[in-house]
Amino acid sequence: MLEATSCGGVVIFHGKILLLYKNYKNRYEGWVLPKGTVEAEESHEETALREVKEETGVDAEIVEYVGKSEYTFHAQTELVDKRVHWYLMRADNYYSKPQREEFFVDSGYYKYHEAWHLLKFANERNILQKAYARYQELNKREIPGNQTK
Repeated sequence: MLEATSCGGVVIFHGKILLLYKNYKNRYEGWVLPKGTVEAEESHEETALREVKEETGVDAEIVEYVGKSEYTFHAQTELVDKRVHWYLMRADNYYSKPQREEFFVDSGYYKYHEAWHLLKFANERNILQKAYARYQELNKREIPGNQTK
């Protein structure tokens, strides 16, 4: 069994969540949160920010660590045990541009209930739920400079 580690972000702007739509060879792949593989000498935070930028074109800022999801899948002939570390992030506008090289054909910001229903994977819905609850907690504080937009 192979082990793999990725990092990603739940990117929020004005209460809406950034999602990506993947379509490989005209086959529905689904809506996902931006994430990707940790590179050598890279911290989890650096990976999460880089992957969000590469996959969506968004210059996000980390608010805090949300948690990790774990799952296994088959890749060719091997079973892969994957861990994904997630960060609550904020953007400063609604801009996004899907990374075509990774077969992302659409991206956009969605209301929480829309994003939750669009996400293909249950583990990403769970992370979204946790991150959005934290986002709401931070916004209730209304401390100047601590707003998560």
